[in-house]
Amino acid sequence: MKILVFTDSHGNKSSIKRIIEKSKEVDIVVCAGDLSNFSIDLDVVLNQLKAIKKPLLIIHGNHEMGSELKKLCKKYGFIYIHKGIYRVDNYSFIGFGGGGFSKIDLEFENWSKNIKKEKNEIIVLVTHAPVYNTKLDFLKGIGHAGNLSIRKFINRINPKLVICGHFHENFGVVDKINQTKIINPGNEGKVLFI
Repeated sequence: MKILVFTDSHGNKSSIKRIIEKSKEVDIVVCAGDLSNFSIDLDVVLNQLKAIKKPLLIIHGNHEMGSELKKLCKKYGFIYIHKGIYRVDNYSFIGFGGGGFSKIDLEFENWSKNIKKEKNEIIVLVTHAPVYNTKLDFLKGIGHAGNLSIRKFINRINPKLVICGHFHENFGVVDKINQTKIINPGNEGKVLFI
């Protein structure tokens, strides 16, 4: 499967334009949050994204309210996957939005504890928060500032891919935990084969 993944576009018109262009060559588009600047012009951005003629899976970041984004996704026919799973063939896209600032996320831990990997299932985890103790959560002068709860989930489930964002400093950075590829695709997106 060929997917386009992006995060943290924050309403940037040139970024949105690049996402729309790149979407023509993929099967599914996935957004890991922060489409807007604190929901300013969120409706306008989603209206622009209507030009994507593929399934668009979205979670909210720390710049949107989940309830508002969920309502607008319904309006535009996008798939809001926060605390949900979108399945196609043997792929499962698991979403958990918001956050980005906490090392431990008990809400995520409580929600995800019942998720189990089925035989031959290919799991893609989509979060806004970066994964703790990876190249994606390292900030100069601060150190590792990612989420340990997500890392524990990765160690338990071994997803094929984790898409996250939040730290603009790490756009385009890729890392691995065992066989799990982790990427912050940035605001202009990356095309991946999974």
